[in-house]
Amino acid sequence: MSLTSPPTKSLARAPSAAELFTPKLITVLREGYGLSDLRADLFAGLTVAIVALPLSMAIAIASGVTPERGLFTAAIGGFLISALGGSRFQIGGPAAAFTVLVASTVARHGLDGLLLATIMAGALLAAMGRGEVAVIPGFQGMMDDGRISTLGRGGSDTSAVAVAAAVEADRCDIYTDVDGVYTTDPRIVARARKLDYVTYEEMLELASVGAKVLQTRSVGLAMKMGVRVQVLSSFVEGDEAPKRGTMIVSDEEIEEHQMERQLITGIAHDKNEAKIIVTRVPDRPGGVANIFGPLAAAGINVDMIIQNVGRDKGETDVTFTVPAADLLRSIDLLEAAKDKIGFNRILSDDKVAKISVVGVGMKSHAGVASTMFRALADRGINIQAISTSEIKVSVLIDEDETELAVRVLHTAYGLDAD
Repeated sequence: MSLTSPPTKSLARAPSAAELFTPKLITVLREGYGLSDLRADLFAGLTVAIVALPLSMAIAIASGVTPERGLFTAAIGGFLISALGGSRFQIGGPAAAFTVLVASTVARHGLDGLLLATIMAGALLAAMGRGEVAVIPGFQGMMDDGRISTLGRGGSDTSAVAVAAAVEADRCDIYTDVDGVYTTDPRIVARARKLDYVTYEEMLELASVGAKVLQTRSVGLAMKMGVRVQVLSSFVEGDEAPKRGTMIVSDEEIEEHQMERQLITGIAHDKNEAKIIVTRVPDRPGGVANIFGPLAAAGINVDMIIQNVGRDKGETDVTFTVPAADLLRSIDLLEAAKDKIGFNRILSDDKVAKISVVGVGMKSHAGVASTMFRALADRGINIQAISTSEIKVSVLIDEDETELAVRVLHTAYGLDAD
């Protein structure tokens, strides 16, 4: 019997495209892992890093880490993907499914986790270059203990925007239950108009004050990464489908298409608000902080805040709003801190609604708030609280007057369709 050495793989030739992107986990288990396999996998990692270089740098800077870390992450990720199974999995034909790190890393690490999304850019582009369809699950992720979790409301939209950013797509189309963004809810105002373009800022404000077309996280991510988003309907197809929905883009792109813009973009409403009044709070430094400290520690978001003139010297009333679902919990937290805060009693009302007007035009035009207040006053609608931002004015009113207020303001700002 003679002993012969096992055949070795040549290191002289360059790895083929098939070797770089073909799953090799079964091959490794059957034939072992040689130097040529290591060389091919290292080269695959370098390929992914080069393809994803511009994006990895951009996301690294946006996430507050060094560009070197972004490049290193992409390279190591490309190596691991190639070494542990490659990037292509067949599902009943030529469709390439990528059940990968995007959702899990975003769920676990937030925006910083998007660095790992760059790992997949090379694999996605390679598959699409072969004419395959990339099927990428969203809305889900993996927790630190390995259990599957969800990204929460809007997670599917956020996943789509993240993948679009990773492959540097020209546009991210999101199909939902409406065919675009309207000037207000068409169920309340029949003459509401569909908007062709909306800025990221406007969509963020509209989403935060009640518009349910997109969640704020997906819009915020699109704004940060410069991803153009189009909102389309899932329920209209064939010849009835509109040629385009609403594009959510940067201010600069809108200026190219619309020289004269509407002063106000839209009217939003939110009935999921509750008002709390903390009476006779000692008017001294730290008094208001004692109210909002326990709420912040419990993760309760406070919106409108008004410090009223106290009836007695040295005392004041503090009015604010919280999500209606957090009303009872907020009252319990304040009652538990009553001795520290020093208030008299708590009044609450969950039959209120927030009405908001949003538009970048108010940055450079005066009188937007005055028009709002006058229009509501003319119809006898009382304003209980007010909050503003650079492109938004919100008021708190009785819930029963929500639809009337929306219709009045829609007309007052000239948003009704012809």
